[in-house]
Amino acid sequence: MEGNMGQPQKASNQANNTAKVQSSASSFKRWGRKYPFIRYGLPMISLTVFGAVGLGHLLQGSKDIARVKDDQEWEIIETRKALSRTGPVDAYKPKKISLEEELKVL
Repeated sequence: MEGNMGQPQKASNQANNTAKVQSSASSFKRWGRKYPFIRYGLPMISLTVFGAVGLGHLLQGSKDIARVKDDQEWEIIETRKALSRTGPVDAYKPKKISLEEELKVL
């Protein structure tokens, strides 16, 4: 007898659950007609805010990458131009000028 009693209760519970879901869905649909801000304004504001946050993250990432590249390039330049006590090696080489060459030019 209990088996027969359980099945109708399950069916009635399922019917009640579906009725609740349908009524909540219809009330949710009514919100869009009753309050246009919920239908149009809220999605627009959320799109704007989340879009701004996403763009901020993308820009920050590109700035970080650019900074790392600049640091790497600076290290390469420093190692290439090994600094001595007087300054960069091979940066300034004065010409050896003799008096005879100067007199020939005049």
